[in-house]
Formats: sequence, C-alpha cells, structure tokens
Amino acid sequence: MTTAKGVRPLSGVRILDMTVAWAGPYATMLLADLGAEVIRVENINVFPSMSRGMQARPSREFIRAQIAEVGGYPDREPGKRPWNRCPFFNVHARSKKSVTIDIRHPRGLELFFALAAISDAVVENNPMETLEKLGLTWERLSAINERLIFVRMPAFGNSGPYRGYRALGTHLEAFLGQTALRRYQDLDPSMNNTTFASDFLGGASAAQALLLALIQRGSTGRGCLVEVSQAENALALMAEAIMDCTANHREREPLGNRDEFAIQGCYPCRSDGTDKWINIRSSTDAEWANLKRAMASPEWAEDPAFDDVISRRSRQDEIDTHIAAWTREKDAWELSRWLQAKGVTAGPVIDHSSAFEDEQLKARGFFVRLSNEDCGEHLYPGAAWKSENFPVDFVRGPVRLGEDNEYVYLDLLGVSRDEYERLKDQGVLGTEYRL
Repeated sequence: MTTAKGVRPLSGVRILDMTVAWAGPYATMLLADLGAEVIRVENINVFPSMSRGMQARPSREFIRAQIAEVGGYPDREPGKRPWNRCPFFNVHARSKKSVTIDIRHPRGLELFFALAAISDAVVENNPMETLEKLGLTWERLSAINERLIFVRMPAFGNSGPYRGYRALGTHLEAFLGQTALRRYQDLDPSMNNTTFASDFLGGASAAQALLLALIQRGSTGRGCLVEVSQAENALALMAEAIMDCTANHREREPLGNRDEFAIQGCYPCRSDGTDKWINIRSSTDAEWANLKRAMASPEWAEDPAFDDVISRRSRQDEIDTHIAAWTREKDAWELSRWLQAKGVTAGPVIDHSSAFEDEQLKARGFFVRLSNEDCGEHLYPGAAWKSENFPVDFVRGPVRLGEDNEYVYLDLLGVSRDEYERLKDQGVLGTEYRL
C-alpha cells in the first residue's frame, strides 16, 4: 500500500458502508479519512434507530428531552429533514457518499450486487442474520467479485451460543464487566455515562483489519472475509482484571477516578456558577515531593505515614480530603498550569465549549469547520493524526441521505435516466424516509 507523497493511502479504494449506530460508521470514517471512497448504502423504507437519530421525524419536544449527543440538533430543532441534522450521525459522517437502495426489492438487490462487483470492500455491523436473510452472504459476494473484502463486525461473532445476540456498546460493556469496573465506588453501574470505549475500539480495529486485508490482497490478488467480534475485541480493555482474577483469584473493584498504584483524584475548584474540577496524580515518591512543595509543604503532608506509595494509597481518603480543601478556592486552569510547572501531573476537567477554546487543540488545528445544506456549518473533531506524507483533509461535511444517488446509479452503474425515475417512483431510492 505504498503511495506517492501527497496522495492519500486509500485513494482509489471504494468501500460500501452498510453500518449502523456507532462502531461501524466510526470504522468507515477512519477509512474515508485515509482517502477511500466510502459509499453508505441506505434504505429509505427502513429507519435504523441509533444511526441517523432515534426517530426519522422526532418532534421538537422529543429532541429537547434528549441528552446532547442524541438531541443536539442545531438550535434543538428537527428541521425539514431531521435525519441529516442528527449529531450522533454527523460526527462520523464526513467525507462519505450516500446512496439509497432498497435491497429487499429484486432490482435493488441486483443493483447492489452490481455495485459490489466494482467495489473493493463491504463493511457492516448488523445483527448476523440481517444480511443473510437478504442473500448478502460472503459466498455470494465473493462469487461476484473475487477481489472483494468483506468486513463483518458482529457483537459476539458468527459462532457460539451468543451468535444471534444483538448488542450496542452499552450491552457489550455490561456483558464484559467493563460497566461494573468503571463506575464510582459509591454508585451502582446504572449511573455510568454513555461513552463506550468498545465502540471506538471496535471501529478502529475493523478499519485496521481492512487495511491488513488490502495488504494481503496485494500479494494474493484475492479478497477475504474478516470477522471482528466486538465483544472479543473489547476484552483487551479488561486484560488486567482478567489476569488478576486468573493469577490471584481476586475480583477487581471499581476505582472511580482513582488508580491502584498512585494518589489520583478529581478535586473541586472555585466555581463560577457551575462546578469546576481538576485532576491531579502522584505515582512516585518524587512526584509526591513535587506536590507537597506545590502545596507549600502543609503540616499534614509531612506525616511520616505518607512517606511511601503503599502507605499513601492505603490512606487516600484522608489525603483526598486535604487536597480538596486546598484546591477548592483556586481556579482550575491557573492551578493546573502552576502544578505542571512544579512537576505535578494535573489538568482541568473541561466541557465541550471549553474544548473549542483550548489553546493546544487550537494550535494543532484539531477542530475543523464542516457543513451540509440541512444543518449549516459547525465545528467538528478532526482527524486523530497528522502526516508529513499525505494530506488529512475532508472532501465534504456530513453526508445527507441519498445525496449521491445520481452519481451511483447513473455514473457507476450505468442506469438510464428513465429507469432511475421509475426506481424513485417505486420507492427503491430517494432522499427522504418513507415512514
């Protein structure tokens, strides 16, 4: 996969995106960032919840009752085409194309196979039986295109007693024990937030798997089937806990903001009407000495009982009370800079609006302005990397439903204009959900 300088690595690679919710679309976003032509294959007669929103046409009241990641439509308004305005979808929809094909329709299925015949890969993360019921199997796809790579991302894999189980990130992390471990000690698992590391890890792993399959195809000339079991993949997050249980017969307890081997916590700072917090960590004797000096060597910190890491960790409740009393009347940003200058690991807890103003992120150009016709222009998180050898740019903002129908049907598939209009009348294609 060597490319000339200035050319994106996946330029010329076409990927059919049949993903839903988060992990799958995140995988194809990463591939689009690398230059692949990613074409989302969508269906105007089926609305996949948790993809382009919770509902195709949510009311204003419904939107305003949701948390920001689901209900943060521009101005909290559904607009004329809500499915093109949902933040949950738009955050990973950059640089993609969208074609609508009802593959349950005989001609729609025929056209999908024709598109697969001129593509390099298909990526999907639906329940195992969903595509199989439609005849979209690896055997049939590989017979049509022997160079095709088929990446599947089932929750629990294509074998075993959990084969047919449906799951989102929340279910996977609860099943694996991650939810129980990442909670606060004084709260039950239901109080966790809705950020699921298994989604990001699954998406990144699937993207990497496709890259490896492309490298292999460069040697063999043939595609392959790749299965990324999201549950098994996310077990990497539990490695320490699993080894602790295996080797020491010890069940891990939740740590909240703490760490097993360091003094670490999230401490209150001076409020401006909203809570402000700072994270502070001290993992070695030298770092503890730096923290004591930064606090002007208070009497309590000179207690010989705090002279070693193990003793400090065993009395963290007491230490936390003292540190919190010291941080409570200080500005989180000013204190963070002060501590860092003194050799202490520290950083403010920031919200989304503060992230946009963060000097480091601004200097790196992390946030980028993207737009589409239905939601206007907004700042979005940019790529997770920079490269001296190829540009990391975004050819368009969040893709709208069916935005590239004419390109796919007329240019790629060679469908006549008359048939294109007939298929539109039959509901095989369109730009609005028929629900």
